[in-house]
Amino acid sequence: MEPLEIRITHDFICPWCWIGEKKLEEAITAEGASKNVKYVFMPYELNPDMPEEGRDRKAYRTAKFGSWARSQAMDTHVKEEGRQHGLTFDYDKVKRTPNTLAAHRLVWFVQYEGGDARALVNAIFRAYFTEGRDIGDTGVLTDIAESVGLDRVRVNDLFASQDGYAQVCKLEAASALESVTVVPYVKLGREVVSGAQPVPVFRRALRAAADSEVGAGLSAS
Repeated sequence: MEPLEIRITHDFICPWCWIGEKKLEEAITAEGASKNVKYVFMPYELNPDMPEEGRDRKAYRTAKFGSWARSQAMDTHVKEEGRQHGLTFDYDKVKRTPNTLAAHRLVWFVQYEGGDARALVNAIFRAYFTEGRDIGDTGVLTDIAESVGLDRVRVNDLFASQDGYAQVCKLEAASALESVTVVPYVKLGREVVSGAQPVPVFRRALRAAADSEVGAGLSAS
C-alpha cells in the first residue's frame, strides 16, 4: 500500500503551526505509522505584504494586537503550550517578524527535488522561535539548509535565481481556492484537521484516513 499523504499548509511565523506539526508527529508515533506516511508541506503567507526585510516585531505586534502587553500575554500562552510538547519559544530573542517567502521557496525546492523537507521545516521553526534568527534572510536560510545536510552551493543558486517564486504563488492560490483560512491546515488523505488540535484529534484523523485508504483499495480491486 502507498504511504498516506499528509499535506500540511503552514507559515513559519505561526507558532501554532510548529506546535500543530509536533502534535501530528506525536500522533503518528502513537499510531505506529511513522513508516507509512508521506509529508507534503504547502506554503501559506500570513503576511503576504510584509516587506522583504521584515519588520520590528514589537512594533508589528503592537499594531496588530493593540498593545505590546496583549502580545506578550499571547506569547506566554504559546510558550506553555510549546513546552508541553518539547518545543522552546524564546521570544526575548525574536527581534523581527520576517517575510517568509524565501523560506517557502526553499521548502518547495527540496520537495521539487524529491526530498523529505521535515528536517528543514523543523530547523527553520527552531531557528526563528528558539534562536531568534532572521529567517527572512537568505544567508540565514542557507546556513540552516546546510545544517540539515543540503548542498550550500545549490541553495545559493536557488536564491540567486527566480526559481520557486511562481510555484509558491501557485500553491498559495490553490490553498485559497480550497478556502484555507486557518493554519495549520492538515489533510490526512481525505481527512482534514484545522488548527493545532489535541493529539487525540490527529490520532482519530489518522485512523479514519487509514481506514478510508484501505476501503478505497478494496473497492478498486
